[in-house]
Amino acid sequence: MSHADSLLITSPQWLRDYARETPPIAGDEARMVRVIGAARENVARGDGGPFAAGVFERDSGVLVALGVNMVATAGLSILHAEMMAVSLAQKKLGTFDLGAKGFPAHELVTSAAPCAMCLGAVPWSGVTRVVMGARGEDVEAVGFDEGAKPYDWEQELEKRGIEVVADVMRADAASVLKDYAARGGEIYNSAHCRKG
Repeated sequence: MSHADSLLITSPQWLRDYARETPPIAGDEARMVRVIGAARENVARGDGGPFAAGVFERDSGVLVALGVNMVATAGLSILHAEMMAVSLAQKKLGTFDLGAKGFPAHELVTSAAPCAMCLGAVPWSGVTRVVMGARGEDVEAVGFDEGAKPYDWEQELEKRGIEVVADVMRADAASVLKDYAARGGEIYNSAHCRKG
């Protein structure tokens, strides 16, 4: 097997330490503080884009997994924060379905609204709730492309039994995006997605 036939993705050591030190967290704002803190640290360390997400046990507040955006640093377009958090949670729990029988309900807390790719992963992940900080328009305001999402995507998730909570600490989450852009962070989009 060649190197190109395998895939090993490792979160930055600082993120593993940051997640390990997290006691159960009650409430949307307190969970979002933790997630935004990871996004801000990811920018400060130059480890990737200005996004972070966490999978929490919905009722207990236990942090199962925390992910940050690693697209540019790892060279893989799928390494969005939500994809990382969900994948790490599923790996840790040994299931592709975070809503499987016998498991507590899980939620995804994300520093920004999911893009088209991450939105597609939400129903398949098994989470029962999505809590987001910045909106898609905040993300696009700094130059990222969110992809083709249905206009009523929040209602579509609700129809599937997935609660959506928007604008939790939106201004703080958006400030991480602006800081990243001001620092000259790479605004990466597929050449097919670029406007103009």
